[in-house]
Amino acid sequence: MNDEHQIRDDSLEDDDSSDRSRGGGRRGGGRRYGGRRNRVCNFCVDKVTRIDYKNYELLRRYIDNRGRILPRRQSGTCAKHQRAVAAAIKRARHVALLPFTAEHIHG
Repeated sequence: MNDEHQIRDDSLEDDDSSDRSRGGGRRGGGRRYGGRRNRVCNFCVDKVTRIDYKNYELLRRYIDNRGRILPRRQSGTCAKHQRAVAAAIKRARHVALLPFTAEHIHG
């Protein structure tokens, strides 16, 4: 009888440790199986045909605090729209609507 009770206690300890490794830990994202959810491109959802360089409020979301263009894996855009966003940001930089570096943001 004592052996059975000890086995049950051991199984409970194992269950607790497996719960920690399964779910929303540091990198798990809270999804049980399959990892992260795929992002969808905001431009594809809104059916945007043209990304205008003069719309600097929109383009500002796609640059970081140092003035660099965010990569696709961070911005969530598709390849087609990422190329258009990058070209629009570069055009906006040339006409001084967006900064080239962080010095131009703070200074």
